[in-house]
Amino acid sequence: MKREEVFNFSAGPSVLPRPALERAAAEMLNYNGSGMSVMEMSHRSKFFQEIFDSTKAKLKAALNVPDSHEILFLQGGASAQFSMVPLNLMEGGTADYAVTGNFANIACKEARKYGTVHVAADTLRAPLACIPGQSELDLSPDAKYFYYCANNTIYGTAWGYVPETAAPLVCDMSSEILSRPVDVSRYGLIFAGAQKNMAPAGVTVVLIDKALAGHEAPYTPLMMSYKTMIDKDSMYNTPPCWCIYMLGLVLDWLQTQGGVAGMEAIKHEKASIIYDIIDNSRLYRPCARREDRSDMNVTFRTGDADLDAAFAKEAQAQGLMNLKGHRSVGGLRASLYNAQPMEGVQALAAFMKKFEVEHHV
Repeated sequence: MKREEVFNFSAGPSVLPRPALERAAAEMLNYNGSGMSVMEMSHRSKFFQEIFDSTKAKLKAALNVPDSHEILFLQGGASAQFSMVPLNLMEGGTADYAVTGNFANIACKEARKYGTVHVAADTLRAPLACIPGQSELDLSPDAKYFYYCANNTIYGTAWGYVPETAAPLVCDMSSEILSRPVDVSRYGLIFAGAQKNMAPAGVTVVLIDKALAGHEAPYTPLMMSYKTMIDKDSMYNTPPCWCIYMLGLVLDWLQTQGGVAGMEAIKHEKASIIYDIIDNSRLYRPCARREDRSDMNVTFRTGDADLDAAFAKEAQAQGLMNLKGHRSVGGLRASLYNAQPMEGVQALAAFMKKFEVEHHV
C-alpha cells in the first residue's frame, strides 16, 4: 500500500504529521547546509545546539511553561519515570497514587521499592473503565506527591479535571500532551513519552518545578537525577538528538493547527465522530464510562472476540491499521492522536457503519 492509502490508529509509536516527515526527509542528508544529517552531528556542535534551543523554546511557548519549571529531554521512555519520580521526590516517605490504568499500576508497584505507597484510588476492577471523582480520592496528609496518569491508553479513559491536593501533582501525560492547554504551574512534575503526540520513540519530555530537584535518594543512579539533568541542560550524556529535532518539526506543524487550543477542538471533533457511532450502535459496546472517555484512545468491542478479530482484520485490508485492542484487555481501540487526519477518522467511521450492517444479527 501507498502512504496515502493507509491510516495508522496505533497507540504508539503512532502516526506523525506528514509535513514534519517531508521536511525531515528533505533535510535527511544535509541539515541547513551543514553537510551532515542531524543523526550524524555532535550534540556539542553549533548546529545541534541551535536545534536544541529552538525546540525547547517552541515547547515552552506551546505549553506556556513558567520560568519556575525546567524542560528536560530524557531517555528511557516514560517507563523510566516510574522509577525516577520516587527516587527523586519520595525522600523515603509516602506518596499517593491513583491507579486508573495499566501504566499507573506499574508506576505504583515500582514506587513501592523506594518508600510507602498509599493507593488514593483504584478503579481497575470497575465494571466499566472509569476515573474517580475528587471526593473519591483518599489523600494522605503527609504525601510527598500525588501521582496519576492523565489518559489511560489501554482502558480509554481520561481525567476530566485536575485533582486538588496539598501535595505536588505528578502526572504522566504521555497520551495527551500537546492535545489541550495545560496550566503547568499547577504541577510539580509532568512527563510524557514522545511516541504518541510529539516525536518518534526515544525522547521523554519532563517539565519539573526546579524547587523539587536536588532531594534524590543517596543511591539514585547519576543518570536518574533530575538535578544532574537540570544542571547539564539534558546533556550530561548524548541526548536523543534526532527525536529532539523531530519534536521541533512537529511543534512547527502544531502551530499551523492553531496550537494546543486549536488541537483540543480538533480532537473533540474527531472523537465525537467515532463515539457517535458507538453510542447509536446495536453492535459496538463502549469500554469506558461515558463521562470519563478519552478523546485520544477510543476503546470499544462487539461482545464477541472472534468478531473483534474479524473487524481488525477486515479494517487492515482496507488500510485502517492497528485497531486491535491491547493484549491485556482485548476488544478494539482507535487511537486518534494529533497527527491522525480527519480523513482517517471519516474512513474508520464509514468502515464501522459498513461492518455493523454486514455483521449485526
